[in-house]
Amino acid sequence: MSLNAVLRTATSGLNAAQMGLRAVSDNIANVNTPGYVRKTLDQRPLVVAGQGMGVQVAGTKRITDQYLTLASQTASGEYSRWDAYSQYMDTVQGLFGDPASESFYFNRLDTIFSGFAAAANDPASALLRSQAVSNVQDFLNDTQRINTQLTSLGDTMDTRISADIDSANDLLARINELNSDIVRAKLIEQDASGAENIQAQLVDQLASLISVRVSPHAGGGVDVRSTDGLMLAGDEAVTLVYNSSPGSPGNVTAVAPNGGAPRPLQLNGGEVQGLLDLRNTTLPELSDQLGEFVQRAVEQLNAAHNASSAVPAPATLTGRKTGLDQETALSGFTGRSTVALVDASGVIQRRVDIDFDAMTFSVDGGAPSGFSAATFDADLTSALGGMGTASFSGGVLSISGSGGLGVATEEGTSNKAGKAFSHYFGLNDLVRSSGIGTYDTGLKPTDPHGFTPGETMTMRLSQPDGKQLRDITVTVPAGGTMADLLNELNSTSGGVGLYGSFSLDGQGRLTFTGSPPTNPTLSMMADNTARGAGGPSFTQLFGIGSGERAGRANQFKLDPAIVSNSSKLAFAHLDLDVAAGAPSLRSGDARGALALAAAGDVNTSFGAAGGLSDVTMTVSRYASEFSGSIARQAADAQSRADAADAVKTEADARRQSTESVNLDEELVNLTTYQQAFNASARMISAAKELFDVLTNMI
Repeated sequence: MSLNAVLRTATSGLNAAQMGLRAVSDNIANVNTPGYVRKTLDQRPLVVAGQGMGVQVAGTKRITDQYLTLASQTASGEYSRWDAYSQYMDTVQGLFGDPASESFYFNRLDTIFSGFAAAANDPASALLRSQAVSNVQDFLNDTQRINTQLTSLGDTMDTRISADIDSANDLLARINELNSDIVRAKLIEQDASGAENIQAQLVDQLASLISVRVSPHAGGGVDVRSTDGLMLAGDEAVTLVYNSSPGSPGNVTAVAPNGGAPRPLQLNGGEVQGLLDLRNTTLPELSDQLGEFVQRAVEQLNAAHNASSAVPAPATLTGRKTGLDQETALSGFTGRSTVALVDASGVIQRRVDIDFDAMTFSVDGGAPSGFSAATFDADLTSALGGMGTASFSGGVLSISGSGGLGVATEEGTSNKAGKAFSHYFGLNDLVRSSGIGTYDTGLKPTDPHGFTPGETMTMRLSQPDGKQLRDITVTVPAGGTMADLLNELNSTSGGVGLYGSFSLDGQGRLTFTGSPPTNPTLSMMADNTARGAGGPSFTQLFGIGSGERAGRANQFKLDPAIVSNSSKLAFAHLDLDVAAGAPSLRSGDARGALALAAAGDVNTSFGAAGGLSDVTMTVSRYASEFSGSIARQAADAQSRADAADAVKTEADARRQSTESVNLDEELVNLTTYQQAFNASARMISAAKELFDVLTNMI
């Protein structure tokens, strides 16, 4: 080996040792710097013509483990998801109050029933009646407060998701810019570890917001993709957009820098996913279940109230909005019922027995005469013989007495959609609704649907994670029955048949069920239908879509007449077996109050809502199930957050054990590089001495 070769070898070793010492000093100086990853030299032997010519430094590299980095980022995203979810579920649980407190929401139902039981012991007590009314009012006020706050939480989710998406866009842009800096530094063999450390910290922040997959970028830096492989940053950064509209699942799409159609982003973790889970699924389900619970509780109170009467009887009984025309509303009843006009002392002055099976009226025990469902109001007015009138307008049935007479009903065996005659029409409801109030329409496949052919409604089908599948516009068919409408809705060409199906149950409830494996959800984007002139839309009548159902709990309020005068509570039963001339309504009768007190123990059919499917149980039992489901969801969310935190802590610890600076190890490296530097320096000194000797010899 020539002296020049020895000198070059020693010089390369000297330079390598200097660079190594610089790397060690950087590591030691940043031992406590968050996010700093220790670095080392990438050294390779320099071989020329088969001979070793020293050492070549290919660059400085960071000590990382791709598997541990991925595990840490995945764990961070999972923790962020469940931490956000758990925080808001704790807030949701707090809306219902402390189960140990008397003000606990679900305890208010028991307070209502105990209040009516107390009033039954002394029906003449104005104080007990007023307290019973206040108990119902408190329950409804609390319901509206909770539902309003659930809606506000949904708005909060929108705000937080939008802010997170803005942060994610900023991170993607900065990660993409650093790629250029890193590639440029590596091309000129400069130390790019500083930029790589900053980029790694940005990727960690991004992974806590949205789930990503990171891989090495050609020439240096990283490529960032979504979990389904969509490129987010690398050569260029996309722009993420959060899409939300009331009553429809929110979702995130990616728009390329050069434009083009937005592409849906699949999220499996990160804070955004946790917030989307709340916004798209949990909060709407809770509002829906709250609405179902309140509706059924109100129905049982109204059932007891409709089966009773105030003393004296009210001059007019006005029903709720059924959303149906008279013929459809009066068709399908079975059994018998009675409408009576009574004087101030409770004595019956006119009695009309209604036989729905035979479609006949019997006046004051006389021979039956037929009536028609289409002209029920006129036929009943005629049967009342000038002492009273009946009218049906805008889907509302009303019966009035004349000349100071009051109106009372006896439900008998009448039934339609599980409700007796007065209850079905809401003639003597204790709790009124500003909307339809119930989605148990009583419609059968053979009944007319009532919508105008050619009217349209647009439905959006989405995956459970909010990713949109398709918007479908359904046109009301020429066929006029519910069966025709169902066929059109479930058509595979113009309806939702490729994604799921609508079905009509025995109570007249219309529901949509998504088909596996996608199990899509359905929301209404536009509804231009109306059942009759000024009637409800398809969405309102059947409660289709989370947007419509979420507001149901806010529709209920006490009858204003009863609020202003508690003596109008229906505490007495119309007694049809008294002797002629004896009062059929008596002020001391408390059977109605007892029925109201027992309303929580009557089995009722609950539709699928929230975490519960179709069930039949008492209102009190459903309250317990509902309360328990909220507690379970909150506890499960906290458990998942704790588990994710434990995994994240372990993953971070293992990652840091690889990436962080170890002072003992750096001390060894420092000694090694110092010795290597001294050895190279001595080799240079020896080469110089040898060169001097050779020069002197010449």
